[in-house]
Amino acid sequence: MGLKEDAMWKMAEKMGMPKSAIEAIKAKQKNGDKSAMPDMGKMMSMLQAMKGEKKDEMRKMAEKMGMPPQAAGMDGNEILGRLNRLSKVQTIKDVPQLTTALFPGTHCPLMGAAMVAGGINDCLLVIVGTDECSYYTKSLTINERYGGIAGRCVSVVLDSHDVTFGSTESMHKAFKEIVAEYQPKCVMLVTTCVIEVIGDDYDAIAAELSKQYSIPVMAVHTEHFKCEDHFPGLERAITACATMMQKQECDGSVNVLGQRMGNFADTELHAFLAAAGVKLGVQLPSGCTAEEIRRAPAAKVNIVVHDIALPLAQAMQEQYGIPYVYFNRFAAPEKILQTYQHLFNYLELPLPAEIGAKFEECKALEQEIKPAVQGVPYIYGNTQYDCFELNSYLCSLGLVPQLIQSNKLSEANFADIESILTQTDPYICKAANIAPLQYVYDVLHPWFYMGHEFGDRLRRKGIALLHSDPAGKILGFECSSFMLQAVAKAVADAKKFREEAGL
Repeated sequence: MGLKEDAMWKMAEKMGMPKSAIEAIKAKQKNGDKSAMPDMGKMMSMLQAMKGEKKDEMRKMAEKMGMPPQAAGMDGNEILGRLNRLSKVQTIKDVPQLTTALFPGTHCPLMGAAMVAGGINDCLLVIVGTDECSYYTKSLTINERYGGIAGRCVSVVLDSHDVTFGSTESMHKAFKEIVAEYQPKCVMLVTTCVIEVIGDDYDAIAAELSKQYSIPVMAVHTEHFKCEDHFPGLERAITACATMMQKQECDGSVNVLGQRMGNFADTELHAFLAAAGVKLGVQLPSGCTAEEIRRAPAAKVNIVVHDIALPLAQAMQEQYGIPYVYFNRFAAPEKILQTYQHLFNYLELPLPAEIGAKFEECKALEQEIKPAVQGVPYIYGNTQYDCFELNSYLCSLGLVPQLIQSNKLSEANFADIESILTQTDPYICKAANIAPLQYVYDVLHPWFYMGHEFGDRLRRKGIALLHSDPAGKILGFECSSFMLQAVAKAVADAKKFREEAGL
């Protein structure tokens, strides 16, 4: 071992091992006896318990021995000690953050509302708030989708008088100018944190403006201090579109609700629908108009491809009697097949034979990768998939989640959680906090990280990176095959990276 061995013996001596014992072990080593080697796991536990300069000195020795670099600023074991195991979680309140401060943190729900408005081609986005919120949203929307710098994102910036005495008068004055200049077909009136703090009633203001100008004006509340990330902004903006809808005669079409990325026409699901002669209705928020939203109740079925559209689908079912099929980006082939069956049952059409063939292809791919992934540990950060369904599926393949990050937990998740718990009991915490994760990696030593991270930094720790962003543009069995191939690649990369890191 050379230098590494010398560092190990120095470390053992610093921790209190007598020199005579060290010499005795060295003598046995010369005779080929390795049984008396120091317990590395015990030595590392002792290292974690140390404090101050002595801990720094021992850390450097450990790194000379080829052990993974130890956290200088935080203690990974201490961080994990503050977390709950998945089996102890009943509500989202039981899911803690890794640390009080988050880095990089989550997106604001204002961003989510802006994304939805961007997908409604003739919708004007009106931000009501401070200079900072106005600047943030305008910088986000200076692109062709919104019409560039002079496009369909405008702001009503509040001053100290508005904050003190209310913004109703300023809003009415500004809206008159907005209508005269832009002549919008519909308007999303998006409130920010300061509006929610001072308590102005923008639901009432939106109703007044809608009546006065005879155009749909929808209030969308995006206060960040009441939610975890940008998804509530997406959900509330989509749900607000229900006020634009009017009862229609059924035309046998399907609406696609919740598609945020890519073109639905490029998906496997669209190909099966087109082959069956099914007409497409509104695609919200992935490219539609106010008129298409108004006629959305003509659909026979709503296809919900993301949780953000569930409240709208439920409202449409209650008001217009339109059933919906929850068609998220699932990983398990059985779940995808079941969803296709439900969809074609509602459409009163036979299930295409090609769907069965796609199912068999995924099952064959499963069997191909299973031997290589048995017992492989990983950390789940964020993906385009349903968090707990995906982790349940990966457990069924033989992988082991060590830590799951999620900002959302509902009753619908507990069937998948129970499935995970039959195999393992991972830690769980909130997402979007990769800074303290650096110290957790040094304790858990996962083979790969699933989500957004810095690949080069992970590689130095012997960890592969699995990105799932391309899956946001696909639907159906292609989601399963994408994930299987991505996992196989991550495991192969991890073997190489771990060897590079000396693990």
